[in-house]
Amino acid sequence: MPAKDCKAVPCPTEDSLMILQRLFALALLAVCAALAVMAWPYQAAFSYEPVGPRAYPLLMLGLMGLALAYLAFRPTPIVRGEDEPELDRETLNKIGLCVGLLLVFAATFEPLGFIVASILVGLPMARLYGGRWLPSALIIGGMSITLYVLFDRVMDVPLPLGLLDVLEN
Repeated sequence: MPAKDCKAVPCPTEDSLMILQRLFALALLAVCAALAVMAWPYQAAFSYEPVGPRAYPLLMLGLMGLALAYLAFRPTPIVRGEDEPELDRETLNKIGLCVGLLLVFAATFEPLGFIVASILVGLPMARLYGGRWLPSALIIGGMSITLYVLFDRVMDVPLPLGLLDVLEN
């Protein structure tokens, strides 16, 4: 693929990309701080472990905050290697569709159940990346059922059955 002509279209400089990286890191750092303030007063009525349920989110937010603070003060130059694909319109559309499908999965997880929601989202995801219909349907159907049994029956992590709830008893 030919390189961009920076005379026709202004190309971002390394300095401007590093400024954008700093601004993005500072914005995410502010989000981390807001989430930590929201998580700090959380107390559960009962707890299975001695530190309680708020330790994990606070630890993750703290580590993320440290990494973002480092990135804000010492940004790294963004360099694309020759073997990395460009972020063209097709790639960005695929990323957007993936995010949309994950939002559909989150919205349909409870009402439709794990198995149906996984199949509903898995098939378009497989087709998006070039999967054929029959192998995609067989693999996604099998994986959905296997993961449901593994989580719900073996590891005792309850997952919703949703529409398939009538099959349980």
